[in-house]
Amino acid sequence: MIRTPRRTAIPLLVCLAVLAGCQFPRAPLPPQEQFDSSSTFSRSFGATPTETCEAARRALLSQGYVINAATKDLVHGRKNFQPAMDTHVEMEIRVVCAPETRSGKSTLGFVTAQQDRFALKKSNTAASLGVGAVGSVSLPFSQSDDSLVRIGSETISTEDFYERLFVLINRFLLDEEEEEQQQQGGGRAPHPDAPSFAPFAAPSSSQRG
Repeated sequence: MIRTPRRTAIPLLVCLAVLAGCQFPRAPLPPQEQFDSSSTFSRSFGATPTETCEAARRALLSQGYVINAATKDLVHGRKNFQPAMDTHVEMEIRVVCAPETRSGKSTLGFVTAQQDRFALKKSNTAASLGVGAVGSVSLPFSQSDDSLVRIGSETISTEDFYERLFVLINRFLLDEEEEEQQQQGGGRAPHPDAPSFAPFAAPSSSQRG
């Protein structure tokens, strides 16, 4: 008795191939921004944009930041941290100084700080030795290459972090004003509203917003 081959398996294989090539749609991420009226990232200063950005540049330099760019309306600084042996953190702070009034004597300063986290990754590579006609021969030992891989990036939203930076910028503005008056021969007593010095630093994991 001759049996005919079953053909039911062919449509099944075709269907599996089609399903394998299809990608199921991913659920959309909810919006991460609320656009509220918070003043966390901005503050008004009674100085020109050039003076405000210069005070911001000095404030970042006083805290060990490397200045990548500094103009009359923009300051960009960077600083590295190493909270653990295998963890590296890089903080970038950008200050934008925009005139708040037509006279240009009042400035609105915008500050954003971005924190990137890197982890130390090790990759083992086997050593090889070229041998004439034989080609390459793998040796019984290996080498390890260490490299930093970025594992996370976030914009700091902790209000206290920015407040300390604004206080420091304001202090340098007051110092510059006092220095100009002393050069003109009319020195004055310390400003009664001068804030106390409070250096700012990278927020800990418990303070991140």
